[in-house]
Amino acid sequence: MPCRKKEVNTVPETFPTQAEASRPTMIDVARRAGVGLGTVSRVVNGGHGVREETAQRVRVAIEELGFRRNEVARALRPGKKSSSLALVLGDLTNPFYATIAKASLEVAGQSGFAVVLGSVDEDPEGEKRAIQELVSRQVAGLMIVPDQGDHSFLAGAGVPVVFVDRPAHGIEADIVMVDNEGGGRLATEHLLSQGHERIAILLAPSYYTTGRRLRGYRRAHRASHVDVDESLVVQLPEGNAEAAEKATFELMLRPDPPTALFASTNFLTEGVLRALRELGREPAVVGFDDFRLADMLPTPVTVVASDIAELGRSAARLLLDRASGEDTRPPQRIVLPCALIQRGSGERPPDSAADRKTR
Repeated sequence: MPCRKKEVNTVPETFPTQAEASRPTMIDVARRAGVGLGTVSRVVNGGHGVREETAQRVRVAIEELGFRRNEVARALRPGKKSSSLALVLGDLTNPFYATIAKASLEVAGQSGFAVVLGSVDEDPEGEKRAIQELVSRQVAGLMIVPDQGDHSFLAGAGVPVVFVDRPAHGIEADIVMVDNEGGGRLATEHLLSQGHERIAILLAPSYYTTGRRLRGYRRAHRASHVDVDESLVVQLPEGNAEAAEKATFELMLRPDPPTALFASTNFLTEGVLRALRELGREPAVVGFDDFRLADMLPTPVTVVASDIAELGRSAARLLLDRASGEDTRPPQRIVLPCALIQRGSGERPPDSAADRKTR
C-alpha cells in the first residue's frame, strides 16, 4: 500500500582493524568442512542434530581457519565480502514489514549473520538505489519485498536474491509468499456460506497482492454460481484506513447496500469498522491479515490470516542456504497457506446489515 516515501536506512559503517579484516566467516568454515551453513551454525551454537563425525570436521575447519564467532564489525564493512545479509522492504512502522524484519533478523543472527535494512516504499527508483548501495557492500545475499519496477538489473549482481511477499519483474529468483488468492477465496466462500450474495470488497492499491485476493473473491463467486456486482468491487485511491472509511460510508448509504464487506488489508479493516460504528450498521465483515485487539472488540473480527513471521524466517533460511552454496536447485516458490479465524463479525446473517435503529 502507498505510504510516505522514505530514504534508505542502513546500519552505520564500522571499519574493522587489519586483524579483523582477515578473519574467516561461517561460509569459509562450511566450504572447508564440506557441509552446509546451517550445519556450521548448529555446531558453533551448540545445537543438536549433527553427527559426531560431521561435527568433528567442522571443529577441525574452525581450528585450521582460526574462525571466531564475532563477525559483526567485518560484516558491516563496505567493499568486503561479509557475513551480512540485506533486507529491503516497506515502511517499518507497518506491522507487516516490522514482523518480517524481526523474524529474518532472528534467523540470520542464529547463523552469525548481521542484517542491513533498507526501507523504501512504493518508489522503484529509490528501491533500485538502495539495492545498488547494499550490493556495493558485497553482502552475502538480498531479501527484497519488491516494488513494481523492473528488477532485471539484479541478474548480474553476483549475489543470491530471495523475494518476499510478491514476485518481481525481469528476473527469475526465489520467492516466499502468502497464498493471497486462496485467502481471498476462503474469506468470500465463508461469507457466501452465511447466505450473503451482496459482498463488497475493498482493495488497496497493489500491483500484485490485493489483485490476487480479488481473483480469489471472483473464483468463490463463480464456484457458488453467484454473479459479482461490479459496483461492489471498490478500488481505493490509497491503502489507508481513511480511504476505507469513506468508501464504507458510500457503500452503506446506497439504496441497495451490501450485506457483507471483505477488507483486503488490516488497515482497510480498521477504516471499515470505524464507518460502521458511526453508521450504526452491522453487516458481516471479514478482514485479510490479523491485527492487534481484533479479538477484543465488542464484536470480535473474523479474519483470514497467515504466518507473517514465517515469511521472514523462510526467506532468511533460504537465502542462507543459497549464500553457502548448499542449495543449488532452480528458483524456488514457497507459498504459505492462509487460515480463516472465525470470531463473530464474519458470521452475521444477511439481515443484520440493516440500521440498528430501524430494527
